[in-house]
Amino acid sequence: MALSTLHHVRFAGIASCVPHRVLDNLRDCPPSQRSERERLVRNIGIQTRRICPEWQTFSDLACVATEKLLEELQWQREEIDALIVVTQSPDYLTPATAIIVQDRLGLAHSTIAFDVNLGCSGYPFGLHLLGSMISAGGVKKALLLVGDKCANVKDPLFSDAGTATALEFDASAPPMYFDLNSDGSGQRAIMLPAGGHREPYSIRHAIPSRDEHGNTVMPGDLILDGPAVLSFSTQRVPPAVQRLLEYTGLEKDAIDYFVFHQANRMINETIRKKLQLPPEKVPSTLHDLGNTSGASLPITMTARLHDTLAQGRHKLLLSGFGIGLSWGSVVLDIEGARFPAMLEA
Repeated sequence: MALSTLHHVRFAGIASCVPHRVLDNLRDCPPSQRSERERLVRNIGIQTRRICPEWQTFSDLACVATEKLLEELQWQREEIDALIVVTQSPDYLTPATAIIVQDRLGLAHSTIAFDVNLGCSGYPFGLHLLGSMISAGGVKKALLLVGDKCANVKDPLFSDAGTATALEFDASAPPMYFDLNSDGSGQRAIMLPAGGHREPYSIRHAIPSRDEHGNTVMPGDLILDGPAVLSFSTQRVPPAVQRLLEYTGLEKDAIDYFVFHQANRMINETIRKKLQLPPEKVPSTLHDLGNTSGASLPITMTARLHDTLAQGRHKLLLSGFGIGLSWGSVVLDIEGARFPAMLEA
């Protein structure tokens, strides 16, 4: 499918929530690692991150965001026809987090609710999936919850966040244009190998070892092949963005803002420069919020554009890319949507 168009779907609003706790990548690292960490921070562009306490889950943050968004929109809970949760940090392996959240939010039993297991590219895929349900005519108002709990004290890259997006049927809404892609041959570039049926947890996953830098690692830790992710992101995303623009018949100047997944500064700056985009059209939250996985697109829209997007009409190109490997982009118009300021919980 790759390229497609959805009609009659209105983007009604976003609310985003991050944990209270702030980690500083320089101040909060061991003194023996300070020199190496300073070099790393310069490359990835991430100074501070948000991290959940042990008891808090992604869905806790997403529910706070949802409650605020419903209040802003003045939507009644019985009006919600569908709820999709896009996360790789479910409350439990089963049942689906969306089912739990449906009950927690007090939504009707008639609400369609299910999970999608996708990370950094998840927001455009989630918009397309939920938008397709609305465009087909059976769903009138719906919620998309996206985010992850992926931060830890050792890794300087990731932050925790939860977001809620509201879509609704509107016969006069401008089209949404999508480009969605997958390449499973790159599955091991970003992988959490243990815990599934292919490699169940065992005693060996509890035995730590030391990497080449002397850091403690666990056999079940996230695999992140930095060079492979850099190559994939900078080679796949720019032509995909160009292809989507050609499909829509739009020039780059017609797009008010290009919002990219917040991977790291090296990747994001390379993509921006390849596309020859001015910095003022490419908002970033890397410095103070880090890589928030699938939530990074709505998080960046909330943190950097919520005042702007709450007024007038704006055309955005959103692009997510990462785990899978997968990458997806969407061109959409936003007018009269609700964008409350960033929430903390």
